[in-house]
Amino acid sequence: MDYKDYYKILGVDKKASQDEIKKAYRTLAVKHHPDKNPDNKLAEEQFKLANEANEVLGNPEKRKKYDELGENWQQYEQNGNQRGRNSGGQYRYESDGNDSYGNQSDFSDFFEQFFSGGARGDGRTQNRKGGDYETEMEITLEEAYQGTSRTIQVDEEKLRITTKPGSYNDQQLRIKNKGAKGSNANNRGDLFVRIKVKNHLEFIRKGDDLFNTQTIDLYTAVLGGEVIVNTLSGQVKIKIIEGTQNGKSIRLKGKGMPTYDRKDIYGDFYLEIRVSIPDKLTDKQRELFEQLKKIVI
Repeated sequence: MDYKDYYKILGVDKKASQDEIKKAYRTLAVKHHPDKNPDNKLAEEQFKLANEANEVLGNPEKRKKYDELGENWQQYEQNGNQRGRNSGGQYRYESDGNDSYGNQSDFSDFFEQFFSGGARGDGRTQNRKGGDYETEMEITLEEAYQGTSRTIQVDEEKLRITTKPGSYNDQQLRIKNKGAKGSNANNRGDLFVRIKVKNHLEFIRKGDDLFNTQTIDLYTAVLGGEVIVNTLSGQVKIKIIEGTQNGKSIRLKGKGMPTYDRKDIYGDFYLEIRVSIPDKLTDKQRELFEQLKKIVI
C-alpha cells in the first residue's frame, strides 16, 4: 500500500492554512473535473486524489492525525496498522454548499485503512445519522399506576417498550438507536414514544393526586357511619363523621399515583362527599321527619 502525500497532491506546504488548502483543492477540482475531461483517465484519477487529500487536510482533526503519522507510515504498516485502528471514529466532510463537483468516490486503500472510513459516493465519510421515529403508546390509568409494557414493531424489529409506575399523559420516552437507519449500525436515529393515558371512568388525575366522588345517604351523613371506597391500590374503608355536609372533601394520604421515578413516594387521594336526598318518602318516614322538624324548630 502506497503512502499518500496529501500536501504534495494539493501542491501546498505542510504549514498551509485551512483557507489555502481549500483554495488549492477547488483549483484542482475544477481543473480535473470529469465533465471538463471526458474519457480522460488521468484527469479522473487526479480529481479523486484531490478529493481524498481535501477530505483529510480540509478537516483539522483528520489533518492532525495524518501529520502525527508522518514519516512513520512504514512502521505503522509493519505494526499491523494498530494506530490507525485505534485512532477512533469517523468524520464528516463539511461543505459550504459550493463544492458541487459531481460524484467523488473510490478513495484509496491508504485512506480507507488509516481512517477506518468507508467513503460515501459523494466523497464524504459514512457518518450520516438516521432520522428519528415517533409513535404513541396508549395505556390505562391502572397501567400508569403499576407500570406496563407494549410490543411494537419498528423496521421489522419487535421492541418491548416498558413504562415505569407513575407514567403520565404526553410523557415522551426516548429509545436510543432504534430510529431510522443511518450510514451504519451506530448511526441510527432514536425512537420517541409518547405516552397517552386514557381517561378513567371514576378517577380524575391531577399531577400525582387522584380525585373521586362518593355518594352517601342522608342518614349516614346525619348519623355518621362507614363506607367502602375504591382506590387504585384497592378498596379502603373510611369513616363518615356525623353531620357530614354535602361537598365535604376527605383526604386519603398516599393513596394517589406513584411519583414517577421516585421510590415509595405517592400523591394523595381526595374524596368529595355527595349526600343523596331521598326524593320519595314512605308515610312513616314523612311522619318521623315532621316530628324531627318540630323538635329542631
